[in-house]
Amino acid sequence: MLEVVRIVNKEQMDEAYRIRMEVFVEEQGVNPDVEIDEHEAEAAHVLAYWNGQAAGTGRVRTVGEYAKIERICVRADYRKYGVGKGVMLALEEIAREQGLAKAKLHGQTHAEPFYARLGYETVSDVFMEEGIPHVTMVKTL
Repeated sequence: MLEVVRIVNKEQMDEAYRIRMEVFVEEQGVNPDVEIDEHEAEAAHVLAYWNGQAAGTGRVRTVGEYAKIERICVRADYRKYGVGKGVMLALEEIAREQGLAKAKLHGQTHAEPFYARLGYETVSDVFMEEGIPHVTMVKTL
């Protein structure tokens, strides 16, 4: 069973960081020095649990008139259960609560079909972030 909660304490945040390090640093080779950045404190973070186990995370922050959705990741063992979709829906709801009507993200190109199924439209050419190809995608909330 999927449960997605807004992170409200250090223990939850530490778990989110562990997931991000596992997925982005260990799996994808992102430099650990850039994974945790200067935007952590201003962002709203969520943690997804599958059957009580921490399975995924993501964050959202306001950038101009957009909700910028970032750091979406799901542990490998949980990628077939809709955890990523649950994280995205929770972040979009936070954005709506903050009065934002548009969302954008930098999606890894391999995840572009996933975001497209959630209503995101690609609005850029491919560009590189941390050696990984990305596209900018937007959605009206």
